[in-house]
Amino acid sequence: MSYADNVVRWLRERLDRDPPLAQPRELTLALRVLALWRASVIVDAFVAHHGRVVLQGPFAGMAYVEGATEGALAPRLLGTYEAELHPYLLALAAEGLDRVVDVGSAEGYYAIGMALLARDTQVYAFDTAPKARAACAQMAALNGVADRVVIGETLKPEDLEAYGGPRSLVLMDVEGAEEELLRPDLSPALAHTHIIVEAHEVYRPGVAARLTERFAPTHHVTQLAMGGRTLPLPDWLMASNHLDQLLAVWEWRLGPTPWLVMRPKSLNA
Repeated sequence: MSYADNVVRWLRERLDRDPPLAQPRELTLALRVLALWRASVIVDAFVAHHGRVVLQGPFAGMAYVEGATEGALAPRLLGTYEAELHPYLLALAAEGLDRVVDVGSAEGYYAIGMALLARDTQVYAFDTAPKARAACAQMAALNGVADRVVIGETLKPEDLEAYGGPRSLVLMDVEGAEEELLRPDLSPALAHTHIIVEAHEVYRPGVAARLTERFAPTHHVTQLAMGGRTLPLPDWLMASNHLDQLLAVWEWRLGPTPWLVMRPKSLNA
């Protein structure tokens, strides 16, 4: 049964209820299900035009595995994904990094992307999901960087001590566990480490403010909210309807997930 067939069956089951899709919450969920289906159609169209290769942005040219193990695939392939971080990633790569630690790496968008962007960098990718680790290994091989990407499963707060330092970057997207993992009291090396973390306010209200307060003594902290997408879309997508253009760059977020970009003050000393 195809994805479209599953969506139709899901909708039919709910339309057969009495009353059908009666609550606003149910209608919102139905809208999201249909949007996810349409996003998958857009991915198929992208692959037909360009193959499984990132089109633009810092990781342009990166070969991709068949699907994202977490989150939206279309904006990753388009190169619009989390575009707010692009200037910071490019700046850090230009300054020079010895290592990148990607915690919550999924299939490796950042792990493999940073290995390509910073060619002398050792990358450590951690994810608790076996499917994600397998996809990350596959993508490292596809892009010829498997020798510089070490894939692991779990990471404790104190483990970050081994990876910290002024030429290290910790990237973290762990669906709300960032508050438990980013503990400078357990890993003092974090005081001198570049950190970019997604703060999952949708799951942990106030977590961005708490992490900002925690790292303010040692870091310059910049909070970034998601904004509009201004990177150009390919011609075939520009010729499509406006809804498809919006869904192509939609990142599936359920609520606020600001990023904290934390640069160690010790580098200014």
